[in-house]
Amino acid sequence: MRKMGIGVAALAATTILLAGCSGGSSPASSGSDDKIDASGVTLTVWTDENRKPAIEAAAKTFEEETGGKIELVQKNFEDIRTDFINQVPTGNGPDVTVGAHDFLGAFVEAGVIDTVDLGAAADQLEQVAVDAFTYDGQVYGFPYALESIALIQNTDLVGEDAPATYDDMIAKGKASGAERPFVINTAGQTGDAYTMYGFQTSFGAPVFVQDSSGSYTTEVGMGGEKGTAFAQWLGAHGETGTGDISTTIDYDTNNELFASGKAAYTIQGPWAVDTLTQQGVKIKVNPIPSAGGETAAPFVGVQGFYVSSQSKNALIAQQFLTHYLATDEAQQALYDADPRLPAWQPVAEKVASDPIVAGFLASAATGVPQPSIPEMGSVWDLWNAAEVQIIKGADPASTWSSMVSSVQAAIG
Repeated sequence: MRKMGIGVAALAATTILLAGCSGGSSPASSGSDDKIDASGVTLTVWTDENRKPAIEAAAKTFEEETGGKIELVQKNFEDIRTDFINQVPTGNGPDVTVGAHDFLGAFVEAGVIDTVDLGAAADQLEQVAVDAFTYDGQVYGFPYALESIALIQNTDLVGEDAPATYDDMIAKGKASGAERPFVINTAGQTGDAYTMYGFQTSFGAPVFVQDSSGSYTTEVGMGGEKGTAFAQWLGAHGETGTGDISTTIDYDTNNELFASGKAAYTIQGPWAVDTLTQQGVKIKVNPIPSAGGETAAPFVGVQGFYVSSQSKNALIAQQFLTHYLATDEAQQALYDADPRLPAWQPVAEKVASDPIVAGFLASAATGVPQPSIPEMGSVWDLWNAAEVQIIKGADPASTWSSMVSSVQAAIG
């Protein structure tokens, strides 16, 4: 499995330094001669409400410097994937749209997006973000923000030091006197392989294998001895084992147990921090500890911008992304408007002065993009169900092997 790091130079208690130069305020272009003449051109850009003000600022600079126009169309984010696929072939779609990286597989299959040459901007972007927008070795978009889960710990109970391993975490949690040393969401009886994935990858058992370009292949990677080892570990810590992992823990129960001080550790994303701390719990965010001996690699989600394959001004659309959105000012504005973990290294370096942000960035540093290939849609239900069965006491090896065979059959 290929793991993409965030270029962490050092991690202190409250800050993280990211590799790459800090960048200036000018667009990330190859030189001052890269002038764009967009006179008479209007680019239509789809965005959601949150990010619209930030894009407006970059659009204003674009218009002043190039003579072109940017028409922003506000959309519900939930509608963008379907509307883009439906409208681009008719010629009614935008030139550029904001979107998540897991739109990528469907967009490529539908033939509605163009490749993007990131140029000098690539040097300022975290590799995991670029890889998330890579499909069959080609980059299809401009990534700008990351999202990842991490280990969150109650510092009054267990201090700030990151546990070295899963076993170390459990031991510290028990020594703290907490009612539960650790809780993790299993979505109750549904299963939550997404949240469990860091532990699975620490056994070297990725859901799909990545090639040397970072693109996901359709080779299932969670079979064999390493997948079986993870399944056996999951069973050993499930309801008929230590009981530390239980199907009684859904999302809300998980958060309440931690927020009330009854659990010393949990695994969650930045979206849950307010809930986890609303009762006064003090927290530290650290990378997920290894259970299987290898580095725990959680899924990383990435947000970015796509260029329509039917755009009549595709070159100028790409230049808007790589010259006008690829600046410190534009990326800071995007973060301020919708504070997701920045993929733009200079901005990430600044916001990592917040120790909570730094902790999530450090966790993402070990992560891998969530697969965007269409085959992923055939995996989730089988994968989640197998984990629930194992947690409840089913034979780990045979249950896992059956699941892997079912996944392989489902994807053909």
